[in-house]
Amino acid sequence: MPAPNPEAMDFLLTRRSRLARTLTGPGPDRTAVERMLTAAARSPDHGKLEPWRFVILGEDACRAMSEATARIGARQGREAGKIAKDRLGFDGAPVCVAVVASPKPSEKIPEAEQVLSAGAVCLALLNAALASGWGANWLSSWMAHDREFLAEALGLHAPEWVAGFIHIGTETAPVSERPRPDLAAIADWSRA
Repeated sequence: MPAPNPEAMDFLLTRRSRLARTLTGPGPDRTAVERMLTAAARSPDHGKLEPWRFVILGEDACRAMSEATARIGARQGREAGKIAKDRLGFDGAPVCVAVVASPKPSEKIPEAEQVLSAGAVCLALLNAALASGWGANWLSSWMAHDREFLAEALGLHAPEWVAGFIHIGTETAPVSERPRPDLAAIADWSRA
């Protein structure tokens, strides 16, 4: 018989991301962030390629990311309201971790599996932050894939891109539940 971990299961059944715009300081210190990154790095990684890496952004770097979002977004003719919304996560949280998808050449492990591993790292980091008592949110938007933004703001070049910006900070507003998927509509038990 398996040995259940009811506390972990309760956490997973009730976990809820916090809105990035509601996060503020103080944020976790380096030791706390390293612990979260250690947990995230335990994500599934077929072939042990580590097709992802972390760029940790403190308050000053988050402010610079917000300014880059405004500057590059305006230069590209993006809608002002969308730019303002995209800046919110960087403007509030004292810590943001850019999970960089960094696919490796491999004859055995397809790039799609490597991308899925980067996504697993994002969720693991988000859950590690929440389990540590912080508010956290996983965002992406156009900045995560835009080559101009990635090069100018983060110094990334193809084939790297951002799988997720994980914003971490102190919660300033209560979180409310949102509708969840209808399991009966998405689970096919016909082969069970």
